[in-house]
Amino acid sequence: MNKERNISETPQRWVIVGFKKGEETYHKVFASWAGGYLDGDSWRMNSGITKVEEDDRHFYFYGFSGSCYKCHKDGYGVATTYSQSVLEGSCENAKELGGVDMWVMAQDNDWMNLLNTKEDE
Repeated sequence: MNKERNISETPQRWVIVGFKKGEETYHKVFASWAGGYLDGDSWRMNSGITKVEEDDRHFYFYGFSGSCYKCHKDGYGVATTYSQSVLEGSCENAKELGGVDMWVMAQDNDWMNLLNTKEDE
C-alpha cells in the first residue's frame, strides 16, 4: 500500500529525544544532516510527536505543527560532531534553564508504541 504523506523533512540521521517536566512526558525528533562544500551541517527538532506510522524502510513521525519527518530505519544517530554537540548542549541546558529533564532515547525502542509507553516510575 502506497500511502500519500506530506513529508516536511527527510533527515540523514535522527534520534528521538524524551522530555519530562513534572508529570508530563513528551518526545521530539532531533534530525541532522552533514553539509557539503557549499552548505554547513544542519539540524532541526520537530514540535513534538503526535503520531507514528511506518512502512518497510521508514518511520513517519508527525508533529504538533503538522510536520511529518520521514526517518529511515537504519538512520538512527546524529550526522556530525556539530549535531552531537548541539544535542548534548541542549540536554544539559534544558534542566538548568527550564527545569526539564531531556535525554536521547535508546535505538531499540518500539517507536510504533512511543505514545503509549509509560516512563519508568
